[in-house]
Amino acid sequence: MKALSRRSIAFALGVGLALGAGLAPAGAWGKVTTAGAQGKVKFTPRRAKDATRHSNDAARVLRQVMSVPERSIPRELLEGAEAVAVCPGVLSAAFIVGGRKGDCVISRRTAKKGWSTPVFYNMTGGSFGAQIGGTKTDFVLLFMNDAALKGMMEDKFEIGGEVGVAAGPVGRSLGAGTNPTLDAGILTYARSKGAFIGAALKGVAITPDNDLNQAFYGKKATELITSRAATPVPTAVRAFPLQISRYSSRLPN
Repeated sequence: MKALSRRSIAFALGVGLALGAGLAPAGAWGKVTTAGAQGKVKFTPRRAKDATRHSNDAARVLRQVMSVPERSIPRELLEGAEAVAVCPGVLSAAFIVGGRKGDCVISRRTAKKGWSTPVFYNMTGGSFGAQIGGTKTDFVLLFMNDAALKGMMEDKFEIGGEVGVAAGPVGRSLGAGTNPTLDAGILTYARSKGAFIGAALKGVAITPDNDLNQAFYGKKATELITSRAATPVPTAVRAFPLQISRYSSRLPN
C-alpha cells in the first residue's frame, strides 16, 4: 500500500513538473508536442484524413461545376472574389430540423496572387427556395469583397444579415453591363440532381469547425482566415486551393 502511495505521489509530481515546464504528458490532449534545444514547441497535426477528405470533396465539387462552361460560374467572378467556399453534400434534412451540419471549406486570396490554406466551417439551417431540391445539395459561395468576408471572422455568421446576398449568375461569362458585385457581397449557388443554378440562401448560419482547425493547424478559423500571408499550404489539403487556381489566376481589382 505504501509502495502504491509512493508511485501515485511520484506520478503526480511528474505531471506537475511537466505542466510547469509547458510540456504535455504523452496523450494528454491527443496531440504530440516536442521541446527542442531552444525550448520551442513543434505542433504535430491530427485528423489529417478528415482535413484531406474535406479539401478533396470541395475540389471535386468545384471541378464538376466548372466542367460545363455554359452552366458554370463565370470566371470573371472567380477572378474577382476575395474568398471561395464550397459545402459538399449538405443533407436537406439539415434545413428541416437542423439535426446535421454540412461541412464547408473556405480559401481566401493571399497577397501573392494565390489562395490560402483551406479553413474548415459548418453550415446549418436556412432554405434555398423551391428552384432546386434533393437529398443532398452542394453549395458554392463567392465572397466578393472584404466586408463580405469579415463575417467569417466571427464565431457565427448568418448569411443575409448585414451583407447583401444574391443568387449568382451562370454561364461562360457575364453579360454586357452585368456587375452583380455592386449590389451583393456574397453570390451563392446550389447543385442538386445534376442541376447547377444561382440560388439565394436564406437564414443560413456558418460557424467555424474549430475542432478540426485546431487539430490539423493548431489554430482557430479566425486566425487562419484573417491572414493574407502566402504561407505554404500543407500537401494533405492542397487539392482545394489548387482547384480554385485553375479558374482564377488574377488578384481582384
